[in-house]
Amino acid sequence: MTTADQLDRAVTDPVGLITDLVADIERELGIEMIRAVVTAVAGGRAKSRSLAKALAIRPAVLTDGRSPAPRAIGDLLIELRKAGASVIAPPLCAECGKILRTLQRKGQDWYCSVCGQETAECTACGNVRRVGFRDRKGLPRCKVCPDHDHRDPVTVVQDLITAIAPGADRDAVAEALRRTAPDRPHYRQRVVWALEENPRLLTGEGYLAPHRAILKFIELLHEAGVAGIVRPACPRCCRVVRIDKPLDGQRVCRNCIAKSRVEECVRCGARREPATRDDQGRPLCPNCLITDPANTEVCISCGERRRVQNRTADGPLCPNCCPLPVLVCAICGRTAPGTLSKLTGLPRCRGCFQRQAHCTICGGLRGIHSGTADAPICGPCTTPDAELWRPCPTCGQAERLHAPGPCPRCTLKQRLHDLLADDTGSIPSKLQPLYDALASTERARTAMSWLSKGIVSTVLSDLGSGRRPLTHQALDELPEGKVVEHIRSVLVAAGVLPKRDEQMIRLERHVKDLVTSHTTVEGRKILHRYATWHLLRRLRRRSRGKEITHYQLATARQHLRAAVYLLDWLEEQNLTLTTCRQADLDRWMTSDGVLLRTEAGHFVRWALAQKITRDLSFPAVRWNGPTQPMDDEARWDTARRLLHDDALKPEDRLAGLLLLLYAQWPATISRLTVDHVEETDTAVRIHLGAVPVELPTPVAELALHQVAVRRSHAVLARTDSPWLFPGGQPGRPISAWAMGERLRKLGIRLAEARSTALFQLATELPAAVLARTLGIDITVAVKWQRAAAGDWAAYAADVASRP
Repeated sequence: MTTADQLDRAVTDPVGLITDLVADIERELGIEMIRAVVTAVAGGRAKSRSLAKALAIRPAVLTDGRSPAPRAIGDLLIELRKAGASVIAPPLCAECGKILRTLQRKGQDWYCSVCGQETAECTACGNVRRVGFRDRKGLPRCKVCPDHDHRDPVTVVQDLITAIAPGADRDAVAEALRRTAPDRPHYRQRVVWALEENPRLLTGEGYLAPHRAILKFIELLHEAGVAGIVRPACPRCCRVVRIDKPLDGQRVCRNCIAKSRVEECVRCGARREPATRDDQGRPLCPNCLITDPANTEVCISCGERRRVQNRTADGPLCPNCCPLPVLVCAICGRTAPGTLSKLTGLPRCRGCFQRQAHCTICGGLRGIHSGTADAPICGPCTTPDAELWRPCPTCGQAERLHAPGPCPRCTLKQRLHDLLADDTGSIPSKLQPLYDALASTERARTAMSWLSKGIVSTVLSDLGSGRRPLTHQALDELPEGKVVEHIRSVLVAAGVLPKRDEQMIRLERHVKDLVTSHTTVEGRKILHRYATWHLLRRLRRRSRGKEITHYQLATARQHLRAAVYLLDWLEEQNLTLTTCRQADLDRWMTSDGVLLRTEAGHFVRWALAQKITRDLSFPAVRWNGPTQPMDDEARWDTARRLLHDDALKPEDRLAGLLLLLYAQWPATISRLTVDHVEETDTAVRIHLGAVPVELPTPVAELALHQVAVRRSHAVLARTDSPWLFPGGQPGRPISAWAMGERLRKLGIRLAEARSTALFQLATELPAAVLARTLGIDITVAVKWQRAAAGDWAAYAADVASRP
């Protein structure tokens, strides 16, 4: 492995690289022992990468033990020697060559305790010697000339505090001074000297403290209740918080230190304190650091490669899988995973944390911080702190601004105007609805994050400037992907683009690519006829102007691929569909590795009907009823759980009951609208077919609740969705696949549960009633009735004889 390869591995697998480098040299230790030592020394991700990079550049340090090298390498050598390594060299002093058991460091060089001591001119005697002490002014002194102070430090401090607050408890002062620097009397003496030189440090000027221990001493005195002691405020932001960071001769808080270190991130352009720097020394912000692909890991829960939120004994967890403590939300009252609010200290669930609503006090649309679900209260009304909630310089609305400049809402509006404006500086009228929809989104920060993703800003800028026409065809020219799909859905939901059947367009594009890529001219003609005049035509006829489902799309693709597989095999055998005989077809059907054999039968039967081939037989498989086991008792047990388990989501309960009781596929359930639910004075009905079905009371309550509280998961361009189960894209319902996954998580086996429900209903209802109420084809209803052995001749005669 070259040095370049090792440097790449130092980023992806630093512990593994270090272990291999050590194992190549040290044969006495087992690989597991070496890995355990390396893991203990390497520490976190940054330290382990730095250690691995240094060893990859100069692996000879493992055998010579000489600096310059990072201190972590010296610690590794010491621990390996303790574990029994014999070939690994111990670290050596850079000056005298002594074997080191502990390290002192100057830059990248290691020294022993003798060579590593600092030398300077003694302030008292003037000789250049090792520094043994520092006097009350911080100047160096040798061991022969200590700065003696025979006074009792407690008495000195007690006199200073008594001058401020007479009657201060001497024992409390002594205990605070002792806890300031335990086991370090010289450091306590320096604290006393500093206070003696400037007593005002105890009355509010603690930000001028030369030693950090003085701030700890002030905190301990304040906790002990000593009167007259004032906790210092940050001299920059004036907040009374922890201030222990030196800046320009003062002690400031962590936030002010971060603001003083602001630089522009080389990747995203954000002005923040750098979290790290790249190989060229350029700053990277914290967000770019944690989202860098090199820093993501595979989550042990979901299996996706994402940034690490938490590490457990079993491995890393991503933010979506990181468990939160289960708390009783102080706002909505639900028992759910949540966190403690930084403003109120009370528990708040994830839903209330993400929710925005109109505040009952000020009426503004903000995040909820207190109150109740019916009477929410925003952050500024919860804690009206002028330092915490500052007015936006643009709109004047109080926001929690972390940096100078406008609030997120005004920043979003300005960003949208910059993207959508044309050469005249104004937004075209056709794009004005898009601007209004995005600018009014509830979560301005989410919209800003979306604008920074991939090609979103580029596409919107091209649309605004006119470089790209505002049409579906212009978007079709972009690379396929979820980002482009979401851009299209936002444009459609905002009314900028007309609606179209995306599944059908996707299928037409797939047909074109598959037909074009076929090798023979005759094969391309046959595939074009089969796809265009049979598959697509039949789909359009059956959809009756409605959008096709994902299942219909997948089925059509399978039939087309099956035709391609058969034609490719015929070409390999120097055959065509015209010259193929039954023996050839049988040989293909019985050969190993044949894919989509049943689906190919549709293509063969179509070719026979079109007289493209002759003398071929590929009979269709007749459906004679369900093949999976029927467990009606388990079906009713699951239905009862969905009816009475309030811990489950109401929308999941309703969808599960529609499947278990009315045999509705997830694709059908996902496309229900609020108009399908009909409420009258006496009953609640749902339109699954031509004739509505009256819902029993528990199911009716769930249906009405879903109509009332349904909420689109889309954040951008959210509209008043007509769907009973809104999805993640604006103006779109939940997908059939997502609906199926939610039902599977409830323990429902979709095909088995639907077959059981349909089988039971077929034994109780005639085929005509079954078809009209459930929305299935009459031929399907008849087949199910025959499979259930239902005899409705007497029922038909009875209906015919009614007056």
